[in-house]
Amino acid sequence: MDPASQPRYLTKSRFKLAVECPTKLFYTGKTDVYPDATKNNEFLRALADGGFQIGELAKLMFPGGHEVTGPTHQTQVDETRDFLARDTVTLFEAAICHGGFFARADVLRKAGMQIELIEVKAKSFDSSDQYAFRGKNGRLDRNMLPYLQDVAFQRHVLSLAYPHFQIRSFLMLIDTAKTCSVDGLNQRFKIHREGGKSYVLTAPGTDAATIGSPVLQCANVDDFVDEILREPLSAPGATGLLPDLAKTWAEHYRSDTRIPPAIGAQCAACEFRAHPTNAGLRSGFRECWAAAAGWSEQDFAEDNVLDLWKFRGKQALIERRVLKLRDVTKADLKYHEAADGLSTSQRQWMQVSGRWPGRPDFYLDEALMKQKMASWTFPLHFIDFETARVAIPYLAGQHPYANIAFQFSHHVVDADRNVAHRSQFVSTTPGTKPNYEFVRQLRSALGSVGTVFMWSPHERTTLSAVLAELQQDAAPPADAGDLMEFIASLTSMKDAGGVTRPGSREMVDLCWLAEHAFFHPDTKGSCSIKKVLPAVLKSSDFLRRRYSEPIYGATGGIPSLNFKDFRWWRESGGAVLEPYKLLPPVSGGLAGDDSKVDSAPDDAEQLAEGGAATMAYAQLQFEDIAPDERRQLESALLRYCELDTLAMVMVYEAWREWLG
Repeated sequence: MDPASQPRYLTKSRFKLAVECPTKLFYTGKTDVYPDATKNNEFLRALADGGFQIGELAKLMFPGGHEVTGPTHQTQVDETRDFLARDTVTLFEAAICHGGFFARADVLRKAGMQIELIEVKAKSFDSSDQYAFRGKNGRLDRNMLPYLQDVAFQRHVLSLAYPHFQIRSFLMLIDTAKTCSVDGLNQRFKIHREGGKSYVLTAPGTDAATIGSPVLQCANVDDFVDEILREPLSAPGATGLLPDLAKTWAEHYRSDTRIPPAIGAQCAACEFRAHPTNAGLRSGFRECWAAAAGWSEQDFAEDNVLDLWKFRGKQALIERRVLKLRDVTKADLKYHEAADGLSTSQRQWMQVSGRWPGRPDFYLDEALMKQKMASWTFPLHFIDFETARVAIPYLAGQHPYANIAFQFSHHVVDADRNVAHRSQFVSTTPGTKPNYEFVRQLRSALGSVGTVFMWSPHERTTLSAVLAELQQDAAPPADAGDLMEFIASLTSMKDAGGVTRPGSREMVDLCWLAEHAFFHPDTKGSCSIKKVLPAVLKSSDFLRRRYSEPIYGATGGIPSLNFKDFRWWRESGGAVLEPYKLLPPVSGGLAGDDSKVDSAPDDAEQLAEGGAATMAYAQLQFEDIAPDERRQLESALLRYCELDTLAMVMVYEAWREWLG
């Protein structure tokens, strides 16, 4: 059958898309016209969060189940109907169709006239938390709401297709209150790709007995689903009961007619926000804003309120038709000055107004910078960690989504301003837990002298998680005391009275300093290292002179463990090239490339920063890959992480030179 002639159904994924923004239904699936930023990363995201493995693990918890595998929608629906004619049956990927709706249910269990609808997600929850689904304020938890709405849509379709059955609704989730009871569980589910398709190969002999005590938990969500089906559902530009909205959306999708856009803060994360330089492709985002706000190409060339850094009032501004950044006022920002460095609203006003005191190109709080630097002691240590949290544990005793610290990079600057990439660590061997060896190697690298720097609290959070792991370990390593003492020296702790005690060498967060003492207009307010570094390179004559020569990794130059004779300062067409774009992509290209979108929201920046390495690690863990590909991925991880710490060094060097 010609794909173009197949029925256009509102599926559960398209329903979810419509809840985010109904107009997206017109853009989705037309990648040759409207590029979809999510499509390139779907495989890697599912790989990293364990979605592939969780689905297969769930099936093992229902022995004797039948998977619906028909080649077309209709054959799947027919196959499902035939199975449901039995008195008792368990189905995987059951196909339910009614009118313009189509849904594949992860698990359906039928016994007599009762059906259990079970949606399986690689989403974590704590089964011991009474507020896991409904907060203390009585409202459904906003993080759980999309999953509950997914189940509600499926139950609605199922009740239309089989009105004579009594339906019970469940979410099967990763239970962080549980621990894995067997070693090697993760490695029983290997990801394979062939012909553009992905599938899981479950190790021979894997069954309900060998998986041990389940780390998945089925939660009955009937009450929440009833509420969702009973109460009005809100989506951009639409409010109504779920059945009514779903019917309207299904009709629009079937006829391929665009729902008039309702622009709002949600547009910042639009996956159809293509840049016009993409030859032959169109931007759904631009078409929406042109239709709803009457914008021309000249309007799109100006900064808009979606670009406003760390501002939660974007929706209110858009509803008042304050759309351009230049129209935002101090009152809109609730502007106030901070006693110690820049406040958030001060940074926002600099972004809006394009004005700041001091230097013409950027703002630098020299007094605050000098005050902080005066407390630093040489040698200066710059560190960056790469970590992962896997849904299915590797070892017995591990909790789901336990922290895995698998890589660090370490640069050193001495009192004579000499720079060196001194040490690194990476552990990607499948099925191993590297955390303790990670800390051992880090302790050896940092020694006992000198200030240690991080960029954002990730390193502190990681070490604190390893500390908790050591404290709870029933069989701790012989050097557990030394490791805990080392971690405590770099982090702050709370004593029995709740008083925070800083470590003797507590790490310094350079991201905090960038946020409170430095502003460059090119960053659009962001303090992401990947935004700060290019801006600093553009404005620093010192960095241009130093790094435009191939001294990095050169004999007599700056020692490097992964680069040779490398030039970090390069320009093209009069613009400085971003250093991260000089590297080969990590993990299939998910290295934070935002060249295809007009701009990226803050959360997208954070995902890009940590996502590439995490997904590369997931590939190295879950896939059977050739030795050459494994070496290439590990090499890319090492180079990428090395640049993270070099970036910190270069920013520090620029600040130091500007201070004189």
